[in-house]
Amino acid sequence: MTETIIPLPAPEPGGALRKWSTYIGPAISVAILVAVVLELRKLNWVLVWSIIPTSPLIWTVLFFSYMAGPFSDWVIFRRLWGIPASGIFPLLKKLIGNELLLGYVGEVYFYDWARRHVKMEGSPFGAVKDVAILSALAGNIMTVVMLIVTWPVIRELQFGEVMELPFGISLKLGVNVLAISIVFILLTSVVIMFFRNGLFSLPRRDLWFVFGVHCLRLLANTGLSALAWHLILPEVSIDSWLLLSTVRLLLSRLPLIPNKDLAFAGLSTMLAGKEVQTGVMIAMISMLIVATHVVIFISLMILDLAQKEKNA
Repeated sequence: MTETIIPLPAPEPGGALRKWSTYIGPAISVAILVAVVLELRKLNWVLVWSIIPTSPLIWTVLFFSYMAGPFSDWVIFRRLWGIPASGIFPLLKKLIGNELLLGYVGEVYFYDWARRHVKMEGSPFGAVKDVAILSALAGNIMTVVMLIVTWPVIRELQFGEVMELPFGISLKLGVNVLAISIVFILLTSVVIMFFRNGLFSLPRRDLWFVFGVHCLRLLANTGLSALAWHLILPEVSIDSWLLLSTVRLLLSRLPLIPNKDLAFAGLSTMLAGKEVQTGVMIAMISMLIVATHVVIFISLMILDLAQKEKNA
């Protein structure tokens, strides 16, 4: 008679976090709040108010661009866990935590939230880990694809030469640095795929779904950014802005490119023309994004306090 062996469930990778689960969420929230206060002190609110777009269409595009990340995460975890519509709120905190603190701090916060609010079989750790890894993999693959598509233009952008930027700033982008960065991206992607059986815990169908959503998010962000820039500075064609948006994604993913913001400012001037105030527009949008982070996080904190008062 053959004995049936029932495998024991694997120990939860986040078990060490369970002991501190009562404190993780509040601690990260406090850290984000401190970051928000620091951003409030740095922001020039008079300038922010003076540069706020008046066109409803621009605001609509900026809104969808901002929400692309949290909404795509909500679609993913709606499929994986069946989270409710209110799950968008912790996902917004996840975004703000990653932007204002450190990368993947938001994942830790969302992991803690999921443990306490979502009923599921097994641990949420594996799903959060898989989604984060696939996000990086999708970004790497999309970067390489966009680099291939835009290479005829990229190779003309004076790589290896000194670019003179505004305010007397000089910047040199070497071809060797670019090549090493691309090799690094390819190697990390190959490593992920080689060890995929040991890295991923979700079923294959779910993994493909998550990967597809991340790719669509990247395409949406690229297109919406180009559209927003075109609406703000319509004298530049949408094709040029789409190319510039692709270059921004490329620079953001290349790990060894120094001073990414300066590089992007210089390349935007070269692509759009020195007579176009691209630097002012990019600075304006960056300031509006930070201001949006601040306003949304404070609103979520007030909403949490109101909910606790209601349940008390």
